[in-house]
Parts: sequence; structure tokens; C-alpha cells
Amino acid sequence: MSNRIKLSKQERHKHITEKLKDSPAIRVSELALEIGVSTETIRRDLDELESLGLISRTYGGAAPALNKEPSFNQRASINSESYDLIAKAACHFVQNGDVLSIGSSVTTLRVAVHLAAEKKDLTVFTDSYAIASALGENPTFKVHVCSGLYHDGECCVYGPESVNYFANIYAQKAILGASGLSIDGVSNANFEIAETYKAMARRASETIIVADHSKIARDAVSTYLNWNQINRLIIDEPPFDDELIIGLKRGNVSVTVASDSSWSFYEK
Repeated sequence: MSNRIKLSKQERHKHITEKLKDSPAIRVSELALEIGVSTETIRRDLDELESLGLISRTYGGAAPALNKEPSFNQRASINSESYDLIAKAACHFVQNGDVLSIGSSVTTLRVAVHLAAEKKDLTVFTDSYAIASALGENPTFKVHVCSGLYHDGECCVYGPESVNYFANIYAQKAILGASGLSIDGVSNANFEIAETYKAMARRASETIIVADHSKIARDAVSTYLNWNQINRLIIDEPPFDDELIIGLKRGNVSVTVASDSSWSFYEK
């Protein structure tokens, strides 16, 4: 650390914003170690960058500004261990023969991969070609992809056709991702894709949200479900944010931490 060249505030800010071009989330502790300054200095940097609209602050770190969320492929390239832990936990709540709706996201794609490896005789409706391809590896599955406008950045379809499609589908469980988890509920960075998620949840007996810890204390463009509309949150770290905990308790949401053991406020 003593041989590290000290960066000016302007240089630190440039380093942080450049790093967020290739990463969906960065941690304060990681940045402090990488740049060679205190965590207090990094927190001040992040607060200033957020005030300028260049980043979004998250629990313990930062993410790209909400109107500049990284692409599907960028998000898929990191946090793979966390995604797999969450996906394995999600499989525990799916039974052979279930009918599912699965919304497009990086985390739900990993759920699809694990479902294909572990389950049989599922019927799945999805808005994601990537998820359909992963599920198609299992010959016992029946996989349906809805119609709609194609969104290249998210590898899915969206729009009125997609919403109308899911308005006529019944599923035992809807498994959905999120860009943000806050006291109000779950949100997505794309309003139109969020409308598809909402339609899936309306027509499911149970709604399961799968999201990693970088989404804690984030508010994206569209809050598509409140906590009282959600049955379970599966996450890779306990949601210690005080406001998020309040929201989860109000909604009576079961919370599963994807690790060697589970932790919850309420089990329904």
C-alpha cells in the first residue's frame, strides 16, 4: 500500500464511474482496498457521485445510475456464485410437475439452469429466450415463450402482447427478479418489462422474488409489486437494511437466505 500512487478526488471519481461501466455493483470495502484510501473517503466519493446523478448508492456500495443499468450479459458476468446459491435455494420450493411463470433476469436464468438439472415434468411460461433455451435442455419440460417486442439488451420480449399473454395464463408459482428492493417493494429498471412481471404475479398462486444483496436499498424506475403481494424473497445475504426489514415484516414475507442454512422473519 505504501508504494501506491495516491489518486486525487477527480481521479477516484473517474475510476469509480469507469469501473461501474463493466460491473452491476461495487462494494465500499473493495474500492477502499483497491484505491488505497479509507472506507470513509470512498463513502464520501460515492455520496458526491450520486448527488451528480452519475451512480446509485446501494447497501454497502454503489451501482450504475438507474437509467444506465448494465446489460443482461454484463450482469451475468459477475456474482455467479451468489446467483447459483439463490438458484439452488429456489429449486427447493419447486416440485416436479409444477406450472411456473419465470420472468427475465440474470438470477432467474440461473434458476432455470438449475431447474433443468434437478426437476422433471415442469410446464414453464416465460418472456425470456435465454431462459427458454436453458429449460429446453430438459426433455421432460414443456416450455412456452410469450409474444411481444424483442429487447436485445435484456434477451426478452415485452409490451402489450406480453402483458395480455400472461393475463390468460395460470401458474402455481411466479419466479421473478428485481433491480431494487426497498421498503415499498420490488422494482425494475425497465417500466415495460416490469409490466410483464406484474402480469405474471397477478396470475400466480405464489410469487417468489430472487435477488442478490446488491439490490438492497435500491429503488428502480418501476415498483411493480408491493411486499404484501409477494410470498417469498430468496437472497444471498440477510437484508439488514432497516427500511427493507420494515417492508418485509409489513408484507409478512418469508425470507430465505441462500447459504448453508435459511433465515426468515415469517414462515407461512
